Amino acid sequence: MFKTLSDSFQRILAGLRGYGKLTEANISSAMREVRTALLEADVNFKVAKDFTEKVKARCLGKTVLESITPGQQVVKEVYDEMVAVLGGSAAKLDTSERPATVMLLGLQGAGKTTTAAKLAAMWKKNGKRVMLVACDLKRPAAVDQLRILAGKAGVEMIGPSGAGEDVISLAGRAMDAARGNGADIVVFDTAGRLHIDEPLVAELAALKQAVNARNVLLVVDAAMGQESVNVASEFHDKTGLTGLILTRIDGDSRGGAAFSIRAVTGCPVLFCGSGEHLEDIETFHPERMASRILGMGDIVGLVEKAQERFDRAEAEKMQERMLAGNLDLEDFLSQMRQMKKMGPIENLLEMLPMGGKFRDSLTSASAGDEMSTFAVKAEAIILSMTPQERRRPDVINGSRRRRIAAGSGTSASDVNELLSRFNQARKLSKQLKKLGKGMVAKFPRV
Repeated sequence: MFKTLSDSFQRILAGLRGYGKLTEANISSAMREVRTALLEADVNFKVAKDFTEKVKARCLGKTVLESITPGQQVVKEVYDEMVAVLGGSAAKLDTSERPATVMLLGLQGAGKTTTAAKLAAMWKKNGKRVMLVACDLKRPAAVDQLRILAGKAGVEMIGPSGAGEDVISLAGRAMDAARGNGADIVVFDTAGRLHIDEPLVAELAALKQAVNARNVLLVVDAAMGQESVNVASEFHDKTGLTGLILTRIDGDSRGGAAFSIRAVTGCPVLFCGSGEHLEDIETFHPERMASRILGMGDIVGLVEKAQERFDRAEAEKMQERMLAGNLDLEDFLSQMRQMKKMGPIENLLEMLPMGGKFRDSLTSASAGDEMSTFAVKAEAIILSMTPQERRRPDVINGSRRRRIAAGSGTSASDVNELLSRFNQARKLSKQLKKLGKGMVAKFPRV
């Protein structure tokens, strides 16, 4: 995510940290590099120019030039301005009325329908009663797609009652149902087009007025770069947006859309999505995003993701078994499945301070494929074992290895590799057990 922008900023700022004293010349040189990096990342030209001018003015101030650690002060100024450009703080929906109304707008292919289901699943998990309304009556199978996704999210969905029902009639019926059912939030999945045209704008304006939509959110594909900013600007001019949702940020290696879109449109980014699973959406936090871009990680976000995705009871059970030195292959499989829920390893590394360096070494094309392949093979191998073999791996001899390999569609060397990695993990758990006993001996209970 945003690799181009992140790598460039970290390289430039690492150079500044090496100076014992900064001058106007080396600050100006660094800011030229920053502007070039922003433009190469597909950031809007005016945004890049304003950003570097503001940071340069702050860096030339007395506080930075006379600081004991001027390089670190420059990093702070860059971070502060980046947070400001990205929006300052996390924006919130207008939920002053019940039910709160949310319209999702966007071009075809931006991910509106999937995003509607993701939002519904997220809000339901937070205790809200959500209703989805299928207002895309043009695209074939759009209503069926939303119905399927609503079922997966476990929320109610309202669609057209017949072939002749129009969007306004459907919306009115949905609002009546929402009030009667005590819904907290109603999400309208609207129609899209390949481009913005007058019929689309007229339909969206009529729907907005009919349901008195307080939240008009544009879903845009971040991987489109600068073009997504242009689309957002045009939608905002014609429909009056209140917020933005960036999809496919995992496919945006440059980062130009996320960096530019708030500054150009004036609309806050509320959420960002990555992946196709319903849980692949999160609130957009400008300060966390700036921290990740600058290589300082997002520990808070990582902890939140772990708390959300991990099975707490399973994690506590695993911790007890590790500290007791009783790890077996069933535990090993459970651990891999838990980590899989956290998402791609490269995304997790970006949330660690200086994680980009590990990302580059561990997630090259070959390394990434190797880790993914190992995880798939490991699960197949363990599932091909008997319960006794999973709980007592030491009984696995040569003939058992061959049988397990044949049953899992792998080779004996694959089985050996899995057992080797497992033994390393078990060795670590035994070391943790010794460490735990040492800590107890050092700090006895009173």
